[in-house]
Amino acid sequence: MDVIFGRNKEEHPEPIKAEVQGELPTWLQGILLRNGPGMHTIGDTKYNHWFDGLALLHSFTFKNGEVYYRSKYLRSDSYNCNVEANRIVVSEFGTMAYPDPCKNIFAKAFCYLSHTIPEFTDNCLINIMKAGDDFYATTETNFIRKINPQTLETLEKVDYSKYVAVNVATSHPHYDSDGNVLNMGTSIVDKGKTKYILFKIPSSVPEKEKKKSCFKHLEVVCSIPSRSLLQPSYYHSFGITENYIVFIEQPFKLDIVKMATAYIRGVNWASCLAYHKEDKTWFHFVDRKTKKDVSTKFYTDAMVLFHHVNAYEEDGHIIFDIIAYADNSLYDMFYLKNLNKDFEENTKLTSTPICKRFVVPLQYDKDAEVGSNLVTLPCTATAVKEKDGSIYCQPEILCEGIELPHINYDYNGKKYKYVFATEVQWSPVPTKTVKFNVQTKEMLQWGEDHCWPSEPIFVPSPDAREEDDGIILTCIVTSDPNKAPFLLVLDAKTFKELGRATVNVDLHLDLHGRFIPEKDVKTETE
Repeated sequence: MDVIFGRNKEEHPEPIKAEVQGELPTWLQGILLRNGPGMHTIGDTKYNHWFDGLALLHSFTFKNGEVYYRSKYLRSDSYNCNVEANRIVVSEFGTMAYPDPCKNIFAKAFCYLSHTIPEFTDNCLINIMKAGDDFYATTETNFIRKINPQTLETLEKVDYSKYVAVNVATSHPHYDSDGNVLNMGTSIVDKGKTKYILFKIPSSVPEKEKKKSCFKHLEVVCSIPSRSLLQPSYYHSFGITENYIVFIEQPFKLDIVKMATAYIRGVNWASCLAYHKEDKTWFHFVDRKTKKDVSTKFYTDAMVLFHHVNAYEEDGHIIFDIIAYADNSLYDMFYLKNLNKDFEENTKLTSTPICKRFVVPLQYDKDAEVGSNLVTLPCTATAVKEKDGSIYCQPEILCEGIELPHINYDYNGKKYKYVFATEVQWSPVPTKTVKFNVQTKEMLQWGEDHCWPSEPIFVPSPDAREEDDGIILTCIVTSDPNKAPFLLVLDAKTFKELGRATVNVDLHLDLHGRFIPEKDVKTETE
């Protein structure tokens, strides 16, 4: 298991030609760019958690039937400080670092906890975001790093908090039809108020301000007060429909007081997260035009979620699909001490991921009886009116055992049929890539022995007429040392293999990424 999780991966900054088997579509031209942790040991020190590892970007470039691979560590300030000191001097979420400021002056800023909220890392290892014409490596702190998608070179650091009062932000933004970025972040104890902020980064800036960054034109769309001043909800993503933002305030919470004292107490920030299983999960729906939260209180039972799948509106209802857990055991699975050689066989989740569909009636009969189900669409999801006027929602179960969901983004916020995902069942190890039809509940699968697929990325074909006209790209890491890793290309409609591009490198297990069509890749002269 150390082959996949624990060992530092070598970077390959120069392109390596992959061996292509099968037939790739001739229209497939561009870059699959992905992100994830690649280095967990620095000198004699080791990160506690797999999600703490230093970001390793990697890409597959498709050009005229040929495929080229390259990888490069993100040269974040965190990377540079750690490598220069030859030990971990910058704290990550699961690993608190204790640098000696006398030995490393650059680490000094990270050492002092003069404020309630510590200086966070810029180790942007989770995803890739497009803003304007540029691409950024992202994490869940207030920092993102601009990158060159062709060379994987690290460029400038952007601090969200210079433009909007957030201390953390998601790595799963949304994009509207004009290419603007919509994202959410949490403002912790700003003027005594803890709140969730939705903000917009414009896709372009006025002609006369071309030299200015699009972040200088960032605008706050709205804010939602946290139900708890000192314990805001943790969230990894949010949903969007044509007219609403869907935000779930779950009882998986960050304790600000514990966080402020974590360094002194000698514990990591992850220990400041707690799941309150006796609490409710609250749904917020923000009208994108009025920028106001719907006043009716909608809630469900306690749950933990990381990924929204999709959301849309139908006949006065908001329908949203999520992957949910009954507890927060998933994070704990990935402490490196648990990722031993018997991990695949012995590690079992205490709650399996469940794809749940909630159907929420925004327009309903205000005179409806207490205890009546207000959902009028044909489904098994319910929304029951309570005595106090709040509405208790119960989901329809779509399927179990899938994670890292991806859709045809042209159908984001619209009624849709297909979700592409990895199958995980009772172990956090991804074993298959799946295509699930949310309407018929049919599932297609691809799997091979010793193969661990990454998040599947859907790429539509240029003449697509149907939702699944296109291909699926997924990076395959192998647990068999005699089997080389490869990029798999599937026909998204039939889920049959079209081809694979094999690379003789130690491919790392990554988290998220995106496909960048050739037209969106700036040439060096631009």
